[in-house]
Amino acid sequence: MRDRASVIIVEKDKVALIKRIRDNSIYFVFPGGGIENGETPEEGAKREAYEELGVEVKINECLAKIEYNGTQHFFLTEIINGTFGTGQGEEYTDKERARGIYLPMWVDIKMLSCIDVKPKEVALKVQSLFNL
Repeated sequence: MRDRASVIIVEKDKVALIKRIRDNSIYFVFPGGGIENGETPEEGAKREAYEELGVEVKINECLAKIEYNGTQHFFLTEIINGTFGTGQGEEYTDKERARGIYLPMWVDIKMLSCIDVKPKEVALKVQSLFNL
């Protein structure tokens, strides 16, 4: 069990997600990952945003905490620097990981209830918060 931190980035009625293709299934997750030793959840979220998306973010608030194999923190953030889609984390560079494909993308907030986003309760909370 490892605590995790994820970012929720919303711009122009779209939310940043990672499309995962793994073991013949396709689903979406909020960008994020495991919190490292000595990191706060906020620091972990910032590091993961940079590794997975290539952007620096400002943390605005913790939108959700979910208990699932540890505590998962979901932070509402905004991009303050960088270029979306240029992440260089091990998800993209370590070909030996064999953990499927990671594709950062912008998804229309209206689609959050129609696609397989994990965790679904956070996706629905984001959709209702932005009420589109």
